[in-house]
Amino acid sequence: DPHGEFSIDPQFGIIRTKKQLDHETQSSVVLTVQSQLGNSSVYSSTQVNISVIDINDNSPVFRTKSDKVTISHTQPPGTAVYIAHAEDKDSGLNGAVKYSIASKQSNAFSIDPSLGVVNLTRTVFADKQQEYTLHVVAEDCGSPPLTSLLMLDSLAVKVVILDTNDNSPNFTSSSLSYVMEDVEVGFLVHHIIAKDPDEGRNGQVTYHILSGNENKAFVLDKITGLLTTAQFLDREIQECYSLTVMALDDGSPALSATQVLTIVVLDVNDETPMFTKQLYETAVRENEDPGEFVIKVEAVDRDAGLNSLLWYEVLPGTGYEKFKMNSSSGELVTTASLDRETQEIFSIKGSPSRSSTAQLYLTVLDENDHSPLFAKTQYQISVTEDLEEGSVILDLYAADEDDGLNGEVMYSLIDDTFGAFAINSVTGSIITTKALDRETKSQYTFRVVASDCSTHLPRSTTVSVVVHVDDVNDNDPIFLQNPIRAFVPAETPVNETVATVRAEDVDLGSNGAIVFNLVIAEPVFQIGVKTGDIILREPLASKDFSTQLLVTASDQGVSPRTATAMVIIFTEEQEEEISFSHSLYEASVPENSAAGGH
Repeated sequence: DPHGEFSIDPQFGIIRTKKQLDHETQSSVVLTVQSQLGNSSVYSSTQVNISVIDINDNSPVFRTKSDKVTISHTQPPGTAVYIAHAEDKDSGLNGAVKYSIASKQSNAFSIDPSLGVVNLTRTVFADKQQEYTLHVVAEDCGSPPLTSLLMLDSLAVKVVILDTNDNSPNFTSSSLSYVMEDVEVGFLVHHIIAKDPDEGRNGQVTYHILSGNENKAFVLDKITGLLTTAQFLDREIQECYSLTVMALDDGSPALSATQVLTIVVLDVNDETPMFTKQLYETAVRENEDPGEFVIKVEAVDRDAGLNSLLWYEVLPGTGYEKFKMNSSSGELVTTASLDRETQEIFSIKGSPSRSSTAQLYLTVLDENDHSPLFAKTQYQISVTEDLEEGSVILDLYAADEDDGLNGEVMYSLIDDTFGAFAINSVTGSIITTKALDRETKSQYTFRVVASDCSTHLPRSTTVSVVVHVDDVNDNDPIFLQNPIRAFVPAETPVNETVATVRAEDVDLGSNGAIVFNLVIAEPVFQIGVKTGDIILREPLASKDFSTQLLVTASDQGVSPRTATAMVIIFTEEQEEEISFSHSLYEASVPENSAAGGH
């Protein structure tokens, strides 16, 4: 009994309370009671469990006297708005709390008696009232029950109805506007208006141009919606603007609407007529009857309507009386027959009714009275036989003093070139069409004709072309016999010719001139460089003498070409006994070895 709440009768053992007990402070007490027999030392003890039974002596108490909650005006019925909570220190039914709304300004709310959840019973969208105050009462389930009202402890809940940004701005202003092209910068073009029925910031609208404002021609005040010009307008450059304008409210999230605003720029007479060309050129045949159509000139005025209608006339000048202009169509015709020999070129000025002028040059056409002419009557050219196929060997040109097709020249070959040459019909360039071979044909002679392109009795001229094919060193020497067998008697005297080699080269000049050499120098024999004669320089050593000589034949071109032959020399006695020293010869030859190498 640490708090001294109990006493015990020492004689009879009766336990009594000494203080007011409180179940909420201590719901049970365990006392240890000791008994003693007289004044002896005999003791006994026991435990007494005392349960403090609760009575309903506490009222429910809210944690706060007032509270505030906000909800959207679009919330549906059944939405939980607020959860009330009160505490009762008692136990069991004495501490069980139930809730009710003591006073309310609307039937829009109800409360769950057990949970304290305040719910919407209907929507408040149509209500003009923006806030409600609900007085929530808590009552326990004791007998008799205690309520928070006894303690002046009810809960005042203020429910504030918030506007939801559920309306987009709506344009009420026109989507079409007109403005003259000569207005000053800053001129008011249009007042853009959009309405938003939401409250507060949800209904505050700003204006913005999204697209179509080419060259930033307009500026829009985002607060007032006033659209003004930011630059000078020019209908001839752009006569219509399609601005995509956005109206944006200030809600979160923000809602917007767009409108395509069409601005039509109206014309003023600020443009001068302009000819489509500053200079017109045409031609007309001489000796035609009066009334012959010459040309149609055209001018444009970028203005619109009556401001763009034009009138044409020919200004006075030399020969202008021979022509007449249709004032509305711009067509020019002759009023007299023209004579080229009297006047070949006319220069005429015409003007629309305002101030623009254009120049017309009129040429009297010529007849086809000139033939194409070459600079020479014959062309001679030399080319090498190794010229690649498709190479240009000669550029011919024939001049024709006539004009147009009458002076346009085309070229062609009229003789057989054996498939070796062709001519470009437009440029006159003669090209090879196959590889040339001087050894097959060393000269070609053919004719080229130049014809004008007149559609009526064309004229032409012919010229002769001689092509000489020059030699290149493209053939190897060829031995007339290979190998050469020479039977030499053993008693043959020194300086005697024992054999002669012969070779031919079909090339010309030094390319076909042949010289002979021994591949390996022999003291016994010598060869004539130009003749090919093999001469004995020393007596033969024996009657059974034999040898093999390698002889080269080379031309004398810049890059010599070479052929090789074998000369077999032996005495008469060995005529039947000659044989190779080996039945198989093997040798290694480096790649890219020069021709004639041993």
